[in-house]
Amino acid sequence: MKLIHTGDIHLDSAMKTNLTKEKSKQRNNEIILTFMKMVNYAKENGVTAILIAGDLFDTKNVTVKTVNLIKNCIEENPSIDFLYLKGNHDNYDSLYEESPENLKLFSGDWKTYSYGNVKITGAQLNSSTKGKLFSSLILSKDDINIVMLHGQEANYRGKDNTEIINLKELKDKYIDYLALGHIHTYKEEALDLRGRYCYCGCLEGRGFDEYGEKGFVLIDTSSGKAEIEFIPFAQRTVHLVPVDITGLETTSEVDKKVQATLENIDSKDLVKVALEGSVSLDSERDLGYLNTKYQNDFYAFKIEDTDIRLKINMEDFYYDTSLKGEFIRLVMGENLPDGRKRRIIEAGLKALAGEEPER
Repeated sequence: MKLIHTGDIHLDSAMKTNLTKEKSKQRNNEIILTFMKMVNYAKENGVTAILIAGDLFDTKNVTVKTVNLIKNCIEENPSIDFLYLKGNHDNYDSLYEESPENLKLFSGDWKTYSYGNVKITGAQLNSSTKGKLFSSLILSKDDINIVMLHGQEANYRGKDNTEIINLKELKDKYIDYLALGHIHTYKEEALDLRGRYCYCGCLEGRGFDEYGEKGFVLIDTSSGKAEIEFIPFAQRTVHLVPVDITGLETTSEVDKKVQATLENIDSKDLVKVALEGSVSLDSERDLGYLNTKYQNDFYAFKIEDTDIRLKINMEDFYYDTSLKGEFIRLVMGENLPDGRKRRIIEAGLKALAGEEPER
């Protein structure tokens, strides 16, 4: 049989940090359509069940339109089961009221759905049950065991408050495939000698921190094992593009390097350019100009000084009695990170030159 492992879809996200209100609405519609397209893929490829490993919704503020579209999509595909395990963002419950028969839910205790010798077991983690939950997981070594959870690895530190999954506690329990949700980047590694664990990532990148290929995992158990394949599926890709500007002195030179780097990226995608390298104290680059130039060339565009280092020879300023020399000596003598020193010096030199520092 075939299964799909997906999660972290985050329907009805705000997405207002880097997108206009109109584009935010458009991206939300695109994410819904990508979900529906995935369901159609499942129907055309004989998929028995779609495993949603948490965070189908982004917050409790979900539009009636979105709920109706998702519910109708599930109802109109009765040959496919939707096994949905709530994540830390899933605070919306109306979908479960009078839910379709093929929508299968999990609770705080282990629950198993059987498809012949394929057993899909899952539970919602919470602070009161997780300590005893892992030790209470009992699986048969003769089955193909797929386990669903939503949370972060013990050695992973994310910005969201979610439960920790200690993978060591899940070893040697006859798990063939551990379907995880919460991390938005695809990751697949060995759990133990028998099984693998996998974060499917998200279906669509929503912000500049969700770069790279996005899609879902196709699981095939026809060989008697859980064989997996990552299927890229996003309508748009978010690109993080590092550009080394070492030795470049002007906005024009930086622009030429950026333009050459971006020439093979599709205009429908989202792009963040991260400038890096070492530049002289007298170099200039206007990020506002570059943002304006490229903002209409892509669906969304952003350029930042991510890792720029100033080449400053302090010997040149030891005996410099100018205000510029005094200022540079003062900043370089402070116990501050190099990046912050650079930003202070650049802002100060612009102010001394009568220019308005960038914010």
